[in-house]
Amino acid sequence: MRWSVSIEAAGDRVLTRAEIVELADAVAPSGGIASGIGSTRYGAQLLVEAPDRATAAELATRDFGRAVAAAGLPVYPVVRTEVLGEDE
Repeated sequence: MRWSVSIEAAGDRVLTRAEIVELADAVAPSGGIASGIGSTRYGAQLLVEAPDRATAAELATRDFGRAVAAAGLPVYPVVRTEVLGEDE
């Protein structure tokens, strides 16, 4: 089953357009989009294949962490995760 997982992390520094563009490039292979320009939060919406909601959240969180590292963003704590199935 396909799942759409939105993840948002919050920190203490305003993020630039260039940083969020790097995040967008990093999540693109996962069918993802990124947000956070001019904010102290950054996030992404990722598409994952998983048998259930919990596995989808786990896979997307792993991919999000890799994308954050690839984009060179500061590692902020995740403050929101939302998982929607394709039938929702």
